[in-house]
Amino acid sequence: MGTTRMFGPRRVDKSLYQRLASLNWGIIALIVCLAGVGVAMLYSVSGGYWEPWASRHTVRFGFAFILMLVIAVTDIRYWMAMAYPAWVLGLLLLVLVEFIGATGMGGQRWLDIGVMRIQPSELVKIAVIMALARYFHGRTYDQARSLRSLFIPFILIFIPALLVIRQPDFGTGLMIIMGGASILFLSGLPAWIFVAAGVSVTAAVPIVWQLMKSYQRDRVLTFLNPEADPLGAGYQITQSKIALGSGGLMGKGFMEGTQSHLNFLPEMKTDFIFTVLVEEFGLVGAIVVLTMYATVLIYALLIGIGCRNQFGRLMASGLAITLFLYVFINVGMVMGLMPVVGVPLPLISYGGSAMLTWSVAFGLILSVAIHRHVTLAPRGSGIG
Repeated sequence: MGTTRMFGPRRVDKSLYQRLASLNWGIIALIVCLAGVGVAMLYSVSGGYWEPWASRHTVRFGFAFILMLVIAVTDIRYWMAMAYPAWVLGLLLLVLVEFIGATGMGGQRWLDIGVMRIQPSELVKIAVIMALARYFHGRTYDQARSLRSLFIPFILIFIPALLVIRQPDFGTGLMIIMGGASILFLSGLPAWIFVAAGVSVTAAVPIVWQLMKSYQRDRVLTFLNPEADPLGAGYQITQSKIALGSGGLMGKGFMEGTQSHLNFLPEMKTDFIFTVLVEEFGLVGAIVVLTMYATVLIYALLIGIGCRNQFGRLMASGLAITLFLYVFINVGMVMGLMPVVGVPLPLISYGGSAMLTWSVAFGLILSVAIHRHVTLAPRGSGIG
């Protein structure tokens, strides 16, 4: 059975050159700029040295950039066909982590593949969105609103989410659930189901509290009252707030941040890199970076809204919402408005798995943009 027969007739077949020409190079330039900000900040926190973080971040983005373009120019029908296999592969990698995963930062989250260590939970976020988009592409509006249609989506969301939470990585597990919930909402699920889910989650808070690890409870308590232990559990947030406030309007200047260069601020290269940026470039720098994120986000949403097929519409919109959640939670976290849950800032925070994940995500969004006029058959092979 050929691709055309499985997913419907092609509307327009573009050559490789036409696909490259169809790419939005303005958005790609913004993505490069965001990665460049990451390189500059990592250069700063290492005291003006390329090693060990800035150089690796640069090399990783170079490979990620090529991967993003390859994914972007690949026919969207291929990504639709790979949606369920990607979810299965992600699940297998999470199971492998349970048995042979490398331990670090208080959890067993990585797989050592020789040349690098990958964090499967990062890649699973994308796989869950792809699988859900594929599932709801094969459903009519009325079918998508039916409670009977929720069984498979719940499996697609909660099995990987629970495996990730077991590692333990509550922040990433929560992001998988929230990303999956966004697809359910966009597919037309009735609002009362989300209200009922919210009430259920609220009622389950005491049970969840008992199941949480001690350090996870400390994070929640610190979020509620960081001043109660400013030299202990509240140290990160307290120092982050000091750095943010000291940046002022224009910042102290590149590599002039005292909180970072005097090592008062922990986890500078990952969770709190936005704090370093604001201390050095002030409110103006923060607005510039957030505006770049907002531009990419709006572009992805518009591509999703304007896509002719449901698979591309849901996938692009779901990835856009995931980008928003990552930026919103990371910025809220360093400002003390949310608990510290270890959510990195896309393309700027140091981390190979995160860089790989976002290169795949942006590549898929660009692929949807190129193939937004392609008509896909409502059903194909696979689950459901």
